[in-house]
Amino acid sequence: MTSQLLFYNDVAPISSERHRDWHVRELKDYSFANKVNAVPLMAVEFLNASSDFPIVFAGDEETVTPMLLLGMRKSENVFIGSDGSWEGKYIPAFVRRYPFVFSRSENGESFYLCIDESYPGFNQDGEGPALIGEDGKPSEYTDRVLEFLSQYQSEFQRTQAICKQLKDLNLLERKKVDVTLPDGKQLSLTGFFTADRSRLATLSSDAIVELVRSGAYELICHHLASLRNFEALRDRSSDAQPAGDEQEAT
Repeated sequence: MTSQLLFYNDVAPISSERHRDWHVRELKDYSFANKVNAVPLMAVEFLNASSDFPIVFAGDEETVTPMLLLGMRKSENVFIGSDGSWEGKYIPAFVRRYPFVFSRSENGESFYLCIDESYPGFNQDGEGPALIGEDGKPSEYTDRVLEFLSQYQSEFQRTQAICKQLKDLNLLERKKVDVTLPDGKQLSLTGFFTADRSRLATLSSDAIVELVRSGAYELICHHLASLRNFEALRDRSSDAQPAGDEQEAT
């Protein structure tokens, strides 16, 4: 779970004893994500996310994960306003699920629901829905959270299968983006992969059919179209940075 925490600080399993009197006040403040320049993206999100953000793949030569870029520099999210508002048209599921997250059991066969107890919306003053019902079981609100996270986990598995397909077909190449920021400073963004159009063009008909059937071909199209958003992302990055600095996309 560690690789999926990012902005989670004090994660603990929901307990009917510890959290019996806990309520959650849903805040429209996304400041918790203002130091994260990329978050994982699920396959089902590519269509909506591609209009605003660059979508790339991060990982190594063995496994990769789609990532939504939120800033050109590490610890920079340029889509968070000064008031904590989210300034993009689409809010990724990874962000929307906060302050809840699944953790895998020790045997790896099941998941249990956790929360970030440092989330300021949690309270014992009765503000917002309860986490635990009067019967000591998860409340209706918590049940809806569980359903959302279960769907998220299913999409995660599907996304990983598609990424494996792209790797097996050798369609991804390591990339580096050099940009000039509004202040004139040069910045290099590294540590990510993009789809290689030339390799895609040489695939056999059978391979193309398999990509279409799995949904991977559609994702590649959205991914490639999203790369045009690097220019807009650059324009949002207005803080000064020493020339020649290299930043990773994860």
